[in-house]
Amino acid sequence: MRRFSTWLLLAAALTLGVSGIVHAQDSFGGPRKMPAKEAPKPTLKPTLKPTPTADGARAGGAPGLDQLTQMERADYGIPASRTLHNGEMHGPTPSSIPGGQVVTTQGMLDLQRRKVPHVIIDVLGAPEQLPNAVPGVWLAQPGSFTDPVQTRAVQLLQQVTQGQRDVPLIFYCRSPYCWMSYNAALRAINAGYSNVLWYRGGVESWKMAGQR
Repeated sequence: MRRFSTWLLLAAALTLGVSGIVHAQDSFGGPRKMPAKEAPKPTLKPTLKPTPTADGARAGGAPGLDQLTQMERADYGIPASRTLHNGEMHGPTPSSIPGGQVVTTQGMLDLQRRKVPHVIIDVLGAPEQLPNAVPGVWLAQPGSFTDPVQTRAVQLLQQVTQGQRDVPLIFYCRSPYCWMSYNAALRAINAGYSNVLWYRGGVESWKMAGQR
């Protein structure tokens, strides 16, 4: 009987010991942590392509016609002159031309849309040209309105206009930083042409407008 009681006491002691050990481990390790959930993967948004706007601009891209007009009419504080420019041909130009008009890209496109007869003269001589342009780089030369260049200019203009002095004559070169077309336009004005248009924006504006 005594031996049986001793076994009961030993079994109770073992049970309490194991319970204490488990409790101690739970207390040290703290509450059991659940595995963290994976963060949701970011959803990639499709890239939007630029779309044309009403005035021909691309969203976030090239300027539209209204912006081009502002650039082409920018005033750099250079006074307009009736005499041929004999300085550096690449630099800021006046915002107007005596006896003629500044035509913008918007005006050029309007002439084409209305199919108004006109003559375009290229005074730049670059590989990139406006459609149907007549070569005339030599018209940019400085000098006077009585020099041999002017005599040759009169002959060319007579030929391309068939003697009609009110035909729109459009002169262009690189950009508003190019005097070459300014000189050429002055030669036409002094030759007696009444509808001389100086495309001040030139090839650069033409390309910005997406024209070829």
